[in-house]
Amino acid sequence: MAFEQPNTMSTGYSQVVPVNKVIRNTFMLLALTLSFSAVTAVGSMMLGLERMNIFVFLIGAYGLLFLTHKTQNSIWGLVSAFAFTGFMGLTIGPVVSSYLSIPGGGQTVFTALAGTAAIFFALTGYALVSKKDFSFLSGFLFAGFIILMGAMIVGMFTEIAGLSLMISAGFALFACAAILFEVSQIVHGGQQNYIVATVSLYLSVYNLFMSLLHLTGALGDD
Repeated sequence: MAFEQPNTMSTGYSQVVPVNKVIRNTFMLLALTLSFSAVTAVGSMMLGLERMNIFVFLIGAYGLLFLTHKTQNSIWGLVSAFAFTGFMGLTIGPVVSSYLSIPGGGQTVFTALAGTAAIFFALTGYALVSKKDFSFLSGFLFAGFIILMGAMIVGMFTEIAGLSLMISAGFALFACAAILFEVSQIVHGGQQNYIVATVSLYLSVYNLFMSLLHLTGALGDD
């Protein structure tokens, strides 16, 4: 199955064709990158890798994300997208391992995974079928990102009770809004590059899963 780069059409029925191509290519690539990320996550678990240093994580994640955006219009964009999602999978493995090592941890991981899948398919299906324009969420997403980053920095240097749970809940809501926004952008022709769209949706799925994992674990006293 080959990926097709979308073309820009002007008016009429011809506009449906490139949009459908972007939708098809985006979800095809998303399925592949999620699968690859799962493989690297399992690999890191089998190797017994420890949690990554926060600064190494930030440099690796944002560096590969920047590279993906810079190469989005070439074949190297696909390569960097897989490198980015594979790297993120490596960071998931040690976290999942820590949950699996405690009583009830398997149920916690399964609940978070099932919840992530259910929410993602529900929001994606709604955005695709309803064709509503969720571009109004752009301001919320920008403000939410700034607030969440600030809260994370505060959390690194303070011990405020319940702050980590609030941050996880905030990231979960942020991820849901980002899914609606990105799918809406694709449907309405605002996003015509399936590589960028895939990475954006992948990040939303990643944030949603990690947030639900933390919240579910906390509610289950894990």
